[in-house]
Amino acid sequence: MHNEGGVSVMNIEEVMPLLQEKKLAALRSNFEQMHPADIAALFSELIEQRAVSDTSLILIYRVIAKETAAEAFTYMDPSVQETLINSFSDRELSEVIDELYIDDAVDMIEEMPANVVSRILKNADSETRSQINNILKYPEDSAGSIMTTEFVYFRKGKTIAECFERIRSVGIMKETIYTCYVTDQRKLIGAVNLLEMITAEPATLIEDIAESNIITVNTLDDKESVAKTLSKYDLHAIPVVDNEERIVGIVTFDDAIDVIEEENTEDFSKMAAVAPLDESYFKTTVWHHARSRLPWLLFLMLSATLTGFVISRYETAFEKLAILIAFMPMIMGTAGNSGSQSSTLIIRGMAVDEIHLRDFFKVLWKEFRVALICGAVLAVVNGLRIYYFEQAGLLVSLTVGLSIVGVVILAKIVGSMLPMFAKKVHLDPAIMATPMISTILDTCSLLLYFTLATAILHV
Repeated sequence: MHNEGGVSVMNIEEVMPLLQEKKLAALRSNFEQMHPADIAALFSELIEQRAVSDTSLILIYRVIAKETAAEAFTYMDPSVQETLINSFSDRELSEVIDELYIDDAVDMIEEMPANVVSRILKNADSETRSQINNILKYPEDSAGSIMTTEFVYFRKGKTIAECFERIRSVGIMKETIYTCYVTDQRKLIGAVNLLEMITAEPATLIEDIAESNIITVNTLDDKESVAKTLSKYDLHAIPVVDNEERIVGIVTFDDAIDVIEEENTEDFSKMAAVAPLDESYFKTTVWHHARSRLPWLLFLMLSATLTGFVISRYETAFEKLAILIAFMPMIMGTAGNSGSQSSTLIIRGMAVDEIHLRDFFKVLWKEFRVALICGAVLAVVNGLRIYYFEQAGLLVSLTVGLSIVGVVILAKIVGSMLPMFAKKVHLDPAIMATPMISTILDTCSLLLYFTLATAILHV
């Protein structure tokens, strides 16, 4: 055993000898010192390295204390969960499902093949099965699909003492008891946290201390928007209501973190011109990696033919003044880098709700001023370098300097405008990131460069 951040962790090299020597008590003792997430990671490693058979894997799982094993199960990859489920008896599967929170059970089911799903639902009790089926009816990206129905609520008219009795009887089965809700005919009328209840008099009515100004989301609201709301208001949980304002579930902060991680991964993929993957990097086959990248590579490659067209159009200028060719990479690189800076900031600003479509002209004006400053500094530095060190002459230095100012302004405007345009036409702004911006700006920057060159140098 070794420690990571104060938590005991066991690796394969330590597990295998204990398993082979059938020292199950020692194995169980070591697992008791581990966090469930680390146990899940160990199981993934055992399967990835094919260190044990399915029979041995289920033996290791059965060694772990029941509650710890059930919690570790929620952290496991779907492939590990499927392997274990296929090895479980009906009784063991029923015990695992009983220990899972409803939202965790739904997350698991969504990743399983149909035959495994049927077996899971068959071994769930009728109430759990009904709750799972209700959540599965909601659209995949909605608040309803990630909520849990396991929350504590009190009916209007109950005293604090009566509410604590309810917490004692049902709290152990709920995902959180720190925030509870007050209802009247199932309609949400208030929310109250545990601290307020503890400090109130036992005879006080629950609605008298409940907060009536409640932030809620609808079952059909986008789950990314829900996650942002939780983050914005620093909430532990947010109630989910239907169209009649009846509370049907809650979304907790751990579910919101999962959504944010998923959305960030998807945005990073799009910003790198890669179709988002359903599996992790190593679990995705080489063929699927290639298939996710090829469409964008083909599109960007064909788009780059415009750059070739611009270059071929100005062949005469190359012949008369070959030194112009030497500055092409610098002009194109400066344009791409400037555009990428702006697009990245705008995409991020829109992702965290700092920048909105109504800010279009405000953003353009700000980026234009930034571009003037950056372009002027870059132009002076390069103009002096070309004039004194390259000995290219005053007109060539002036041409390159003015081109840099022009391409930086153009790049900053295009880089800030395209993500907002994508948002306007209901596309993900992340697709307007570095590869797309660079391809567009390569053509535009060269066109501007050679237009200025022919006008100033008369070539």
